[in-house]
Amino acid sequence: MERKRNRLLKSLFAFIAIALLITGCSSGNGGSDTSTLIVANGSDPVTFDIQATNDQSTTRIARQIYDTLIKQSNDLTLEPALAVSWEEVAENVFEFKLRDDVVFHNGEPFTAKDVEYTIKRAIASPTIGHIVGSVDPDSIKVIDDYTIQIGTLGAFGPFLTHLAHPATAILNEKAVTEAGEDYGTLVVVGTGPFKFESWTTGDKVVATRNDDYWGDAAKVDKIEFRTIADPSVRLIELETGAVHIAYDISPPDIEKVRSNDTLTLLNTPNLGAEYMGINMASDTPLRDKNVRKAIAHAVDVKSIIETIYLNVGSQMTGPINELVFGYNDKLSAYDYDLDKAKQYLVDAGYPDGGFTLTLQVGDNSQERIKVSQVVKASLAELGITVDVQQLEWSSYLDSTSKGEADLFLLGWTTVTTDGDYGLYPLFHSSQFGSAGNRSFYANDKVDALLEAGRFTSSEDSDARLAAYQEAQEIIHDELPWIFLQTRENVTGISNRVKGFEHHPTGSYFLVDVSVSD
Repeated sequence: MERKRNRLLKSLFAFIAIALLITGCSSGNGGSDTSTLIVANGSDPVTFDIQATNDQSTTRIARQIYDTLIKQSNDLTLEPALAVSWEEVAENVFEFKLRDDVVFHNGEPFTAKDVEYTIKRAIASPTIGHIVGSVDPDSIKVIDDYTIQIGTLGAFGPFLTHLAHPATAILNEKAVTEAGEDYGTLVVVGTGPFKFESWTTGDKVVATRNDDYWGDAAKVDKIEFRTIADPSVRLIELETGAVHIAYDISPPDIEKVRSNDTLTLLNTPNLGAEYMGINMASDTPLRDKNVRKAIAHAVDVKSIIETIYLNVGSQMTGPINELVFGYNDKLSAYDYDLDKAKQYLVDAGYPDGGFTLTLQVGDNSQERIKVSQVVKASLAELGITVDVQQLEWSSYLDSTSKGEADLFLLGWTTVTTDGDYGLYPLFHSSQFGSAGNRSFYANDKVDALLEAGRFTSSEDSDARLAAYQEAQEIIHDELPWIFLQTRENVTGISNRVKGFEHHPTGSYFLVDVSVSD
């Protein structure tokens, strides 16, 4: 009787907890208010010092606060932003003419000095330095307040596209210096259409309209980005009108949004890839390629896509998808074949498995959490024990950057649409850790190929393509990743929302978004 009573009490407490969670999420400016846009994000940002992180949850908010020199529009066209024009004035040297009517959120005027400071600081960043790694710091010259020259160490085809990457947005030197360690959390200063107001960790980020913005004024007075990790709660909030936009609708909820007359589902291709990373530096049997091949054949990726992602995305054959320059269409997917997997373990000297691996997964994706359980069950078929560790998002990024996991589930979006960004930070041996290469993969031949692709002129696209395709052949064979599926942007939108569009990177511009009565 006492045991039954305890079960009833646990059920009651669980019900109350869920009710409180939903009630807590529903508080705020939903309903008929049209001055505030409320957006549900799947996880908390890491820091708004955008040179100290490169994650999607942060970028989706930071994109409203900061501006880059060049803007990559929703159709991936490069357009003027803080730079009104640019031209190549010498071999591998570009001169940028800057807007002379821009003011930072702290009242400081935007000048070429801020661009110089930003680029040099970015080069030194262990997290995003690879994005501007082609820049020759000695080539940066401030000509006058609104003219600056920036050169590269050699020919670098996607240079201008890299300057449109959100992580290269322009910082104000005075704001960063004066705030010290508080920059990115308590103090955030950009030139964008919205100004940072507050960040309540685990709850929400609030940004208000910048009335001094150099471009078209934002359509709403305020944006609230609410952190709602549970996708079912995000859906409830969207259905009840407590939020206007819900990012990353989970596959089981897609039809619920489609069938709701008050909502619209937006589903478009994405430049990203989902993968299971393999720590090549871990002191485990994973160092043996045969073990990695066994794992690749033991995980049924097609079933994962069908049953967990409900056919959102398609199976990857390599590290980049067909939307990215450099894609190798001659690679084939690793097929699910337990007999092959067992034979590879025999070849590696582990006929019965008999070892344990840790698999880390972030708490911000229910799908990845489910995938981790499938991997655990799949490898158990080989006699391999998998210890699944679920971590809070920022802790997870920190842990995987330090190589603390044997296996880990992550994604990468090639925001520049170029193979350099989809391969160099993830597989070049100089990019270990937070820069992107969390597999700690090192191969001299791959390094040379990625450098050749990086420092070959964009005019010689055939040579660049050949370098990237050969690099992918080696990566496909050596398997620092288990290739899962392509990503898609899936967003639920209230019909009261006007002007929202997807960006192929999964990070969206909200300046033109409004809420109607």
